[in-house]
Amino acid sequence: MPSRVALDFSPYSRFTRGEWARLRADTPMTLDEADVEMLAGLNVQLSMDEVIDIYLPISRLINLYVRASQDLHSVTSLFLGKTNGDAGNVRRNNHKMPFIVGLAGSVAVGKSTTARVLQALLSRWPDHPRVDLVTTDGFLLPNAELARLGLMERKGFPESFDGGRLINFVADVKAGRPNVLAPVYSHFDYDIIAGEHIIVDRPDILIVEGLNVLQPATLPRAGDAVPFVSDFFDFSIYIDADEALIGRWYIERFLRLRETAFRDPAAYFHRYAHLNDEEAYETAKGIWERINLKNLVENIRPTRMRADLILRKGEGHRVETVMLRKL
Repeated sequence: MPSRVALDFSPYSRFTRGEWARLRADTPMTLDEADVEMLAGLNVQLSMDEVIDIYLPISRLINLYVRASQDLHSVTSLFLGKTNGDAGNVRRNNHKMPFIVGLAGSVAVGKSTTARVLQALLSRWPDHPRVDLVTTDGFLLPNAELARLGLMERKGFPESFDGGRLINFVADVKAGRPNVLAPVYSHFDYDIIAGEHIIVDRPDILIVEGLNVLQPATLPRAGDAVPFVSDFFDFSIYIDADEALIGRWYIERFLRLRETAFRDPAAYFHRYAHLNDEEAYETAKGIWERINLKNLVENIRPTRMRADLILRKGEGHRVETVMLRKL
């Protein structure tokens, strides 16, 4: 077996928080304090400074990518003879292909909050006012099917998702098809809600948020085409942090839910509402180590270097460094 070759090369440019914040340039802040408070997660601290220093530059970068993608689509349409006008007329006369952003990272790392903030910021740019957000939780197999397959303890692992349905959904959106349906997942019921759907109708931008959205497929020896979800992404983001820190965030979130959502008798996890503090802590720690940490190490973190942008968090969900893939 050949030995590994040490390469003095990184595919990423690394930025400190201050360096990244300066890349905001003159991008206006379009959210106020009330917006930021509403967008924060259950256990994710979100400040105006975080939005201004980290997320505004990201929204500016994605806006530039979207405009470049629209120009490329116009030129390609012109080349294919889909209009007799110039590239500008192509843009006006042909529906542009939706720009898809993939957002990956561990349970409890703050993906949902990041996705909501980016959706709010990006929808305020005049070039792309229609920004939809879909989480891959809706593409989990129903609990009954997971139980039949013996996968309830591996919920969130790649094999627990209906991968074909997810790929077909993203492919349909990318193709510009109208009224594409995405299934809905309930964290209260811990299951798919039968008969309910989100309708995605040709957005300018679609954000796809999930644990394993950067997961590659196993390539066949015959060389047959095997698509995977990230094939359809125009830009991708991975949210990173130390294992111990994410584990602490998971446990803190579990303890918060024990005092809130778990108290409803109809909640799937109601059985945890009556645990004392020590029992609740040990239960959350056990779930984290047995399921979520294992998934992070085996499946999620190995996809980190496939992202275009890596946000590295520290205490308080504060992004400390940013890594942007070199072109």
